[in-house]
Formats: sequence, structure tokens, C-alpha cells
Amino acid sequence: MASKVTGLAGLKNTAIKSILPLLLGWALLNGFMYLQQPSMVFFPYGALDQTPARWGLEYEDVYLETGDGVRLHGWYIPYRGAKQTLLFFHGNAGNISHRGASVEIFHRLGLNVFIFDYRGYGRSQGWPDEQGLKQDAWAAWRYLIEERGLEPKDIILFGRSIGGVVAAGLAARVHPGGLILESTFSSARDMAEVVFPFFSRLLFLRFEFDTLAYVGQVTSPVLVLHSPDDEMIPFRLGKKIFAAANEPKFLVRMNGSHNGAFLASQPEYEQALDAFVSSLSGVKLLQ
Repeated sequence: MASKVTGLAGLKNTAIKSILPLLLGWALLNGFMYLQQPSMVFFPYGALDQTPARWGLEYEDVYLETGDGVRLHGWYIPYRGAKQTLLFFHGNAGNISHRGASVEIFHRLGLNVFIFDYRGYGRSQGWPDEQGLKQDAWAAWRYLIEERGLEPKDIILFGRSIGGVVAAGLAARVHPGGLILESTFSSARDMAEVVFPFFSRLLFLRFEFDTLAYVGQVTSPVLVLHSPDDEMIPFRLGKKIFAAANEPKFLVRMNGSHNGAFLASQPEYEQALDAFVSSLSGVKLLQ
């Protein structure tokens, strides 16, 4: 009997010795990945390479402060006589000076545009993180409501890529006139499965970026644009967002890459935006 107990104890010790290196490796991997996640998600660029003047547009420099004391910078680009204003949330790389082609499109649609840099981007202070981006979005919204005197129904939120997550989160909170999500992912967990398909479930994620949870709370009309050719964020994630959105909602298939689809899909892209924006106001805007 004693030898049997001794044998069981030996097997237990052997199992523990085998599992411990695996647990240690898993812990080290998670620790490393946890620290690396911000640099894998955010790619801010400090210098402003252009201003709207280079695009032939009048603009105002805008500085605003978030609830946690971070100073942000943006541009307000007016369109004479416009009633609606587009609040622009850009992607995770570069800064507002790299969004000229998109700003020009929305200007042609007869919209005022307010585009700003998240913390850590362009002339904005700080360093980006998920909670910080929520603070930044709220500060931008407050600026339009309190400083510009706009009504929520006259503000359209537009977000591209990670900006779509930020826009959806704000839309769930403030109920704007409309929400446009372009090339956006459904959640950080879904993106982790795309980037690390073999061990994503073993990773602790630092961010949630749960677009699905947000868009399910949005009561404003929603337009989802995504390309089946998107090499970074699969089209199925865009369809997942669309499925979770409430009516009225619209899905537009673009063509081309993640960063270039909005240009490769012209003129249909601009026509789709025009139709959506017009449906919010009842007036055709495309010039």
C-alpha cells in the first residue's frame, strides 16, 4: 500500500513539474504581450504635414480640454450655409493632416467638418489608450454642443477603422443625427483572433474596443461601409457590426484595401454617403 501511495505522489510531482514550465511560459507571454499591446494598436505621428489651407479649405484651429485635463487640437472646417456637421474620428495611425482626401469628400457633401487628434497624435497632448479616447470623444462632442451651439440631431459621427469604435461608443451615449462606421472591427477580441489565430484565447487583452456592444445601444441611423478586399480588418467583422446594429441601418460594400477603399470605390462611395446624409436631413447635398 505504501509503495502505491509513493507511486501516486511521484506521478503528481512529475505532472506538476511538467505543467509549471507551461504555466510560466504562458504567464511570461501574457506579461510581454500586455505591455506591448499599446504599441501594437496606436501609431501616432506628431508633425502636421499639411493644413486644410493646402486642400483649398478655410479652417479654424481649435484647442479643447478633456475631463482629465488633456489638451487636444483639431480643425473646424466650415461649409457656408451648412446645417449639419460631421465629427470625424480617424484611424490609429498618422494624424489629422493625413485625412485631406476624406475631408474634401465631406466638404463636397456640403457639411461642416470637425476633425481632431486623439491624445498623443499631432499637437494633442498625452498618450492614447482606450479610456482616454472615450474622454477625447466626449470633449469633441461637448465642443460642438457647447461652443458651436449645435443640436445633437445636426451632428453626424464618422469613424474609420479604430475611429469607428470611438464613434460608436459616443453615439451610444449621445444619440447623434447619424453614425457612419467605415472599415471598423467588431471587438478587440475578434481582432486578436485575426492577428493571433492560434493562441488569441490564451491572451489577456488590455483593450476591449467592443463595437458590437456600443452599436447595439445606438438608436440613430447607422451606415456601415466595408470592403471584402480589406486585408487588415476582414469584411465579416463589418458584417457582424451591421447585424448588431438597430434599424434603420445600411450596409455598403466597398472595393480595395483597408486604407484605400474609400478612394478605390469612387464615385459609388461618395454617392452612398450622400444618400445617407440626405436621408438624415431630407435634402440632397452632393454638389
